Amino acid sequence: MNRLSCFLLTIGLCIGLSNAKWNEKNSVHFKNSLLGRNNILKINCISNDDDLGFHFLRPGETYEFSFHDSVIKTEFFCDLWQGPNFKFHAGFTGYEGGGLIVHYGKKNFWDAREDGIYFTHGQKIPKLEYTWK
Repeated sequence: MNRLSCFLLTIGLCIGLSNAKWNEKNSVHFKNSLLGRNNILKINCISNDDDLGFHFLRPGETYEFSFHDSVIKTEFFCDLWQGPNFKFHAGFTGYEGGGLIVHYGKKNFWDAREDGIYFTHGQKIPKLEYTWK
């Protein structure tokens, strides 16, 4: 098999193994599930190419952003703050992908609760991933 055929076969397998439609954007979702109507969640996510700015969510509100994976690497680092004067903090990688296998339609759901940040891809019950510091 020549190199072009191997390359096309590899690309086809990578696309075919994904449950999403080809070229569907990946997305990161945040939800403020903190108690108390004045418990604002402050969010800032950055990548090597973009700083998405600060977003403030009241309890029950959501924020999301979407993008395509880079062929090299796609990574968004996110900081979340909550509490009086935003004194509680959690910093983590909110999304990582790209590289050899490019994802299409990958969804990361982050839920801020009193005891920490919960994560799921949407098919399972969210699990505690990070605690407030």
